[in-house]
Amino acid sequence: MEDKVRCIWANKETIYADYHDNEWGRPIHDDQLLFEFLILDSFQAGLSWITILKKRENFRNAFDQFDAHKIANYDETKVLLLMLDSGIIRNRLKINAAITNAKAYLEIQEKEGSFSEYLWSFVDGKVMVNHWKSHSDVPATSPESDAMSKDLKKRGFKFVGSTICYAFMQAAGLVNDHVTTCFRYGK
Repeated sequence: MEDKVRCIWANKETIYADYHDNEWGRPIHDDQLLFEFLILDSFQAGLSWITILKKRENFRNAFDQFDAHKIANYDETKVLLLMLDSGIIRNRLKINAAITNAKAYLEIQEKEGSFSEYLWSFVDGKVMVNHWKSHSDVPATSPESDAMSKDLKKRGFKFVGSTICYAFMQAAGLVNDHVTTCFRYGK
């Protein structure tokens, strides 16, 4: 890893640095990519993020590139195949949640016109820029993630607690939680 000042968590491994430098915190407005990030965050529940990052390509292949139309139609045979796939997290509750979430995602697209517009409405359509001096200052939740979690659950989503929603908001760039000394902070 080259000599850049990064958020402290991104200095642990090269895969973290690459993710931090090129993806984490960059605003996403693409419905399918937002869906992918939300599903990956739901699989991360109770695990370290690096576990998900290392399996990300396997997840994409196993879950049909996160095509919600295909995932919404997964049957028990597909669930059993996923349970045998060592390239992903083989947790039946999380796999079933991905199917449920795909259906709920499609309903939001139908009712709201855009999953992106729906999600960005929780931050009034613009990135919330925080000014944290240290990683220890960064919260695990926010009023916005509380509201997002509550509404997603009301719409049928699973594995979308406030902590997961906040991590998703950070990753998808709804929130800028790069510390102020990080080279990505002002970008």
